Amino acid sequence: MTKTLATLTLCLAAIAAPAQDRLQTVLHQMDEASTKFRSAQADLKQELYERVVKETTTETGSTYFERHGATTEMGLKLNPPNTRFIEYKNGMARIFDPGANHITEIRAGANQGQYESYLTLGFGGRGSDLTRSWDITDQGTEQINDGASNIPVEKLDLVSKDPGVRNNFLHITVWIDPTRSLSLRQQFFLPGGDYRLVSYTHIRYNQKVDTAPYAIKPGKNPTIDRR
Repeated sequence: MTKTLATLTLCLAAIAAPAQDRLQTVLHQMDEASTKFRSAQADLKQELYERVVKETTTETGSTYFERHGATTEMGLKLNPPNTRFIEYKNGMARIFDPGANHITEIRAGANQGQYESYLTLGFGGRGSDLTRSWDITDQGTEQINDGASNIPVEKLDLVSKDPGVRNNFLHITVWIDPTRSLSLRQQFFLPGGDYRLVSYTHIRYNQKVDTAPYAIKPGKNPTIDRR
């Protein structure tokens, strides 16, 4: 029995070692890619699943990420019927609902690093930064179509080391092209069985970004909620 247990332990170790080696390779690739990252722009599809009603709401739009020194700026536009604009820059997130002419402002403050860790989940982020904030499991290599061709990606499951973050997201799965530090898909698992699945296609990497379509342009006398 003892001999059988020892053999099983050795077999499991042999399986785990290559996976761990592969993860270290992927994280190193992301570190190198991060130094070359300037911007990314993509079309997106967001699927919101609500377990209680067993319904999925689908939204489409586009987004961009642009590096400015040590920080990353983000803009996102969701298409009708639920048009919304979301931006993050200078340590502040702003969400604009043009139908209600309402802006929500959330200043990151002491949590700025946490905000940016979400932003850079595969958009110019460093692999070494991921290891500081997340416990990472490498779930293997897959192929994802980016709208033009099949791209090899690494599927990484992330569990935050911050209990406060785990109250919002039990874990997050990302499908990353580590050679460019780009996410092609992200799935956020929420308490209660809900999830949000975001797919990115037609990614324009390190090209000039036209930020005008993402600009927040409120009407006269918007309501503003500051948090």
